[in-house]
Amino acid sequence: METFRYSQARTVEGAVRSSGTFIAGGTTLVDLMKLDVMKPQTVVDINALPLDRIEPLPGGGLRIGAMVRNSDLANNDAVRQKYAVLSEALLSGASPQLRNMATTGGNLLQRTRCYYFRDINYPCNKRKPGSGCAALDGYNRIHAVLGGSEHCVATHPSDMAVAMMALEATVHTRGAKGERSIALDEFYLVPGSTPDRENVLVPGELITHVSLPAPASGTRSHYLKLRDRAQYEFALASAAAVVEVSGGKIQRARIALGGVGTKPWRSREAEQALQGQEANGSVFRKAADAAMDGAKPLANNGFKIELAKRAIVRALEVTTQTA
Repeated sequence: METFRYSQARTVEGAVRSSGTFIAGGTTLVDLMKLDVMKPQTVVDINALPLDRIEPLPGGGLRIGAMVRNSDLANNDAVRQKYAVLSEALLSGASPQLRNMATTGGNLLQRTRCYYFRDINYPCNKRKPGSGCAALDGYNRIHAVLGGSEHCVATHPSDMAVAMMALEATVHTRGAKGERSIALDEFYLVPGSTPDRENVLVPGELITHVSLPAPASGTRSHYLKLRDRAQYEFALASAAAVVEVSGGKIQRARIALGGVGTKPWRSREAEQALQGQEANGSVFRKAADAAMDGAKPLANNGFKIELAKRAIVRALEVTTQTA
């Protein structure tokens, strides 16, 4: 780890003016600094900012402060009752100790677990633009089959963000030019030719909170995570399903995937295949096929396509089995 300057922000405005790299729980940043993957000149501690509340919004939605810890969010009564998919996703990630430290804003911004990104001895366009992507011809079992490019095929690691994608969350920020509200699906960027740009934030812009819309009456949700071991492991494939069923038919569905895309992946193809259809296994499989229709496997990760399809089907079965 290289030397750096450290400061503490007491206000949101002070944090935005600081022109440093923000640190909250530090569960990603500190690791990457130790590996010399990230080398910030100035680290700005934002733990004192008043952004740690979960509050109801007019109309039935929810406001989640950027500094809310993952454990608190997962176990919040309103989240468990109205947004079960989010609680399930959070509890499937990391360990209790990490969830006690990790924050909502930090979780959204966590970096990929790609071996080559985290090892400075290998070329990585995300870490050093123009150096190449070692994963393309390397061992790519954990890498993306959706949204990749010739420059990068790294997956986004967050479980929480997948659930929030299915819940149609909005990210709210404060920067030098004022406040912004950004739909989560527009917040993340696919790598294209600039894999070092993972989201639309500009330097100094701070996530202040996330808002979730009120779920429609009768909505059920579920998060299913498939991984190599049951605990403390990242997804090989995951599915978040938010479904409204009435009279045996699907009135509305939102589907998002983790572990298979270069960003938390919302599948509008699956949603369209489900709209207005009977809630049964045949329809679920067609939706799963539609979701993975554009998948491009690499040498070692072709199994993810079928795995993701089965995750979608099972998540839909769980959300509709008592509807």
